[in-house]
Amino acid sequence: MHMQSSVSDSASMGSLSSAWSQVAAFTSAVDASLGKWLLDTHRVGLTEYRALTHLAQAPDKELRVNDLAQRVGLNQSSVTRLVSRLEAKNLTRRDICPDDGRGVYAVITEQGEGLVREVHGPYEERVRELLGHVAAHYPQLDASRLSRALSDLGTLVVP
Repeated sequence: MHMQSSVSDSASMGSLSSAWSQVAAFTSAVDASLGKWLLDTHRVGLTEYRALTHLAQAPDKELRVNDLAQRVGLNQSSVTRLVSRLEAKNLTRRDICPDDGRGVYAVITEQGEGLVREVHGPYEERVRELLGHVAAHYPQLDASRLSRALSDLGTLVVP
C-alpha cells in the first residue's frame, strides 16, 4: 500500500514539475519580450520598470532598498546597481532613514513617476497581447499544454 501511494505521488510530482516547467518557460519568454519592447520603445528595462512601479505605488513614493530587492526579486548587490542606474537616469534618488541613519530608501522622482504614467497603459496592452496570443508570439510553446499547466498550478495556490 505504501508503494502504491509512492508511485501515485511520483506520477503527480512528474506532472507538477512538467506544468511548472511549461509556466517557467512561458514566463521567461514573456519577460524577454516585455524587456525588449520596453527598451526599444521607452529606453527602460523590465526590472527598472517594475522597480519604478513598486516605488510609485508605495506610501510616500519610497521603499527601503532591501524591500525593493524582495519585490523585484533581486539580491542586495543587484538592487544597489539597479537603483544606481535609475538614479543616473534621474528616475529615483536615495534617501537615508532619519531614524537610524543606516537604512537607505529608494525614492521615485517626478520624472520617474512621469515615466510610469506614460508606460503603464501601453505596457498593460502589451502584456494582454502577449498573453492573449501565445501561439502567434511563442510558436515554440504548446498553448493548450500551457493553459492546462496554468490551470493545474492554479489549483495549488491557496490564498
